[in-house]
Amino acid sequence: MATGGAASDLIASAERKAALARARAAHETASAERHELLAGQARTEALKNMHLRIAGVHRATAACHLTAARLQDDYVDRLTGWAHQRGTPKPLFMSGVAAACGTGSASVTLVGASLEQLALAASDEPSRAAQELEFLLGEGPSRDATSEARPVTAAGAALRERWPGYGSALADLGIDAVAAVPLSLSGRCVGALAVFDPVQGVADADTFGEVAEALTRSMLLSPDGDPGLYGAIDAYAQVHQAAGMLSEHLGCPVGDALELIKARAFAESDSAHSVAERIIRGELRLG
Repeated sequence: MATGGAASDLIASAERKAALARARAAHETASAERHELLAGQARTEALKNMHLRIAGVHRATAACHLTAARLQDDYVDRLTGWAHQRGTPKPLFMSGVAAACGTGSASVTLVGASLEQLALAASDEPSRAAQELEFLLGEGPSRDATSEARPVTAAGAALRERWPGYGSALADLGIDAVAAVPLSLSGRCVGALAVFDPVQGVADADTFGEVAEALTRSMLLSPDGDPGLYGAIDAYAQVHQAAGMLSEHLGCPVGDALELIKARAFAESDSAHSVAERIIRGELRLG
């Protein structure tokens, strides 16, 4: 059985965030209704259209907060079940994200100013393995979604044609369809949400976008959210630390050192984190 205090704290935190999201949704809905009323009273077409546009923004924001509340409610349900089960791992918040997108596998990638991958969170091992492949090979849906700032989808032969190395490796995981959408706010891309669904195909576009926006605005970039997605975020800080050490040892640019680490991990069918740990401990020397 899960530790009572730990489970209770997590449940209380998720319930609090769900309540805040619902309160924000109610506030935005009230603002939308006020502007819709003003639109009906407007004396000119221009003024009417202005109020309707403002109302539309408030409606969209309310929908975003409601989606965030539903994600938190789902996590509360999963945590409650976990608290009464013996010897089971803590549920992942990303599992609810995947379910909301209509799939069993989903991942979130966070990127820096130059779009380098800084961290990831995954719902299960297939999605984590798929995201690790993107990091090692430098190609894939999340990478394209962030660099092109638009949704990306591919399935079957198109997946392998678009990303030859990644697509072929993904097939070995039993995944035949992918979709990714950028996580953006105020014109700044902070990452991507990707789904991997070999059975049902790519996620419904509208739902996918709503979940991505809820994650960005109510979880990752909100003071009331949880940027770590309840401990699910796995940072690449250790990998970049190892790249810095290797760069100094070999006298090469850090970017080249990072590529060496990725190449070694891919060749050994290992993770970049594992290779980095061996470099930091002095157990592995490359070059």
